[in-house]
Amino acid sequence: MALSLKSVQEGELLQGEEIKREFSPHPLSFFGLQSLWLFLAIWGIFLWWLVNSAYWSDFSFWLGKNVLVNLSISILWLMGIIIAGVIASVIMIRWRILFIYLSIFAVGVILSMWIGWVEEMGLFVPAYSIFISFIGFLAIEIYRRSHKYIITNLRIIFRGGILWKKERVLRYDKITDLGISRGILGRIFGFGDIIPITQSGFGLGNDGSFAAGGISFRASRKISLVGITGGKKEVQIPRARTYYELHGAYPYDKIRKLIETLVQESTVATYQKEQVELQKRMVDLLSKNEGSGGALSKTK
Repeated sequence: MALSLKSVQEGELLQGEEIKREFSPHPLSFFGLQSLWLFLAIWGIFLWWLVNSAYWSDFSFWLGKNVLVNLSISILWLMGIIIAGVIASVIMIRWRILFIYLSIFAVGVILSMWIGWVEEMGLFVPAYSIFISFIGFLAIEIYRRSHKYIITNLRIIFRGGILWKKERVLRYDKITDLGISRGILGRIFGFGDIIPITQSGFGLGNDGSFAAGGISFRASRKISLVGITGGKKEVQIPRARTYYELHGAYPYDKIRKLIETLVQESTVATYQKEQVELQKRMVDLLSKNEGSGGALSKTK
């Protein structure tokens, strides 16, 4: 097979190493992150529709002043961003999503005041939201393309990151199991995540849940006692960073079969090496015994 040097430069391959497959994640494998930016565009367009609807005309007539109308639009915009940010942060366990959303809102308000569109929030909000959504989609696509996975006959090379490059090299004899993750889009379009799990436990993460309750009672007018009880349960599941796993592997079935075959071949090779070492030890032991026997016969 001809070597591809898109991600692996000359001299990086080991002696006798050949590239079996090289790929980047499927374009839809980062849809979870893309949906965060898609929401901004949808929410901005919804607010534009609402402002131009008959419902808003009655509401703005009741408010009267244009300042209150634009303030109401800003409040609705902020409420939608906060609710979506909290939900996304809880689901993805990343609270920085909420902070990013709030930062986008703050920059939007400052920008609207700077360019003098603070009195045209009904037009500014959708235009700004669509622009930010486009920038976010572009950033996610650049991030996706920065991921490179190289499967050779000896090892797997994982690479990813834009500003901070990450790399992981994993030999097949270190892999003890494969974690598989496929969502609805993955099953439809034929891609999935393959997480190699090593002997040291690399590729495993913990999901924890905690429940707590409290009770308070007053022993006297000045003293209050509080009791709290709780528990925690953790479950280990396959999990790794996108640049430390085969994220969005496509075509999924072929790549999974290739890795399982290479892992199996490496396991067999290791077993054979152990047998060879054992045979060598037995030969050495027999040689020593024969030498000892010959020495004894000469003595006699």
